[in-house]
Amino acid sequence: MVAVRSASERAESAPLGQPVNDLTEDERREWVRLEKKLLRKLGATIRDYGLINEGDRIMVAISGGKDSYALLCLLERFRAKMPFDFELLAVHLDQVQPGYDGEPLRIWLERQGFAHRIVQQDTYSVVTDKIAEGKTYCSLCSRLRRGILYRIAKDLSCDSIALGHHRDDANETLLLNLFYSGQLKTMPVRLQSDDGANVVIRPMMGIAEADIRRYAQLMGFPILPCNLCGSQEGLKRVRVKQLIRALSDENEKVPGNIAAALANVRPSHLHDRDVSKVWAERDPAIRPWTGSQPAEPAQRGPIEVELDETAPKARQR
Repeated sequence: MVAVRSASERAESAPLGQPVNDLTEDERREWVRLEKKLLRKLGATIRDYGLINEGDRIMVAISGGKDSYALLCLLERFRAKMPFDFELLAVHLDQVQPGYDGEPLRIWLERQGFAHRIVQQDTYSVVTDKIAEGKTYCSLCSRLRRGILYRIAKDLSCDSIALGHHRDDANETLLLNLFYSGQLKTMPVRLQSDDGANVVIRPMMGIAEADIRRYAQLMGFPILPCNLCGSQEGLKRVRVKQLIRALSDENEKVPGNIAAALANVRPSHLHDRDVSKVWAERDPAIRPWTGSQPAEPAQRGPIEVELDETAPKARQR
């Protein structure tokens, strides 16, 4: 575990989370522009949903994938710009998967200067024992991992657990629940556990996976492969991802529109009677409607909208 550096120590040294690669001038300019764009989106989500408060101790779950690396670096950049301080603690769970080698992650965390813990707990044996061969491990594996992370967060007195899910994860989860579970829901930006003991936050919900992928390439993150589920074919999430990609080839606005719809819900046009009842009893000041049409149609753009007109526009993928 690397000790947390004081504010004065941070000011006297290079910022945490620097690119490992030797970037060309063009790549460095691209990295600077891209990081600014990602920070704007991350900051907007944090402010809109009140995800971080002064003095918070945030456990950042690091899987060794591009998304969690990016989250840790972006949160550190965000913290450095804030008028108040909060603490970041990276936690990596070694699930004792075959062929696992967490050494590149450990070295990166130490060299970059991030406070961290690496916790080993064998979930692989449990998953392979409970799930029949040929079936997907994802559901049970994620439940076990979530329970362990909840326990670790309480043991370390963390106020919240930050996860690296992004816009495309939310889009895919929405369609997975719609197609295979008959439910209209996705990953929430902020979630309190059923027992009220833990809070999960997802600050990158406004960020496209393509931007994170490019950021990871420029940063040179040492990606750890997942040999447990990464080798399984025919996963429903993969099929949904392929569907969205195919639709995006026809209309590049599809991913942004799906994400925008998650923040533009019209309960009066859905069939859940409980939700409709609550909606009908809402404060009249909340989205005032006349009959079946809004009195003043809301002009809601997709999450992808660039706020800084001087910054380069994001290319739709």
